[in-house]
Order: sequence, then structure tokens, then C-alpha cells
Amino acid sequence: MGMSETLKAISDPARREILELLKDGRKTAGEISNCFNLTGATVSYHLSYLKKANLVTETKQKNFIFYELNNSVFEEVLVWIYKLGGNKNGKEK
Repeated sequence: MGMSETLKAISDPARREILELLKDGRKTAGEISNCFNLTGATVSYHLSYLKKANLVTETKQKNFIFYELNNSVFEEVLVWIYKLGGNKNGKEK
């Protein structure tokens, strides 16, 4: 997905909250779901959307799927935002 899809993925409050949960380390879908007043299907939809946007990765271990942040995408977004605020001649605004 491109930048617009990534920004759309993080525009949803529930998905941002999922990302906040994952900043402390990987979690299973069940652990994430327990933190919300949402159906398991809704949490699964949000996780799928975040995965499609490459913001989270999943790892399967036995009967569990663990989700964790993909920090490289966040770095790309930060670099893009930083470039928006910068100028070409290196002087402060």
C-alpha cells in the first residue's frame, strides 16, 4: 500500500489504539480483543486492515497468531512528514 492507504489505516481511532497496544510488544488477537468493547470480528477486520497497510506483521506459533508493529513503515511516514516541514536551503523558517 502507498502513503495514502497507510494514512487512511491510521485515521481510524480503533486502529490507532491497536497500534498503541502493540508498541509494548507483540500480542495475540485475543489479547488485543480483550482490550476493546468490540466484537472479535471487528477487531479481526481492523487487524487485517493494519496488516494490509503493512503497519503490523503476524507470526504464527502453534495455535496462536501474534501481531507486532512494523516499525519500518512508521519510519517512512515520519521521513515523509519531516520532508514536508523542511525547506530546500537548510535555513530555519
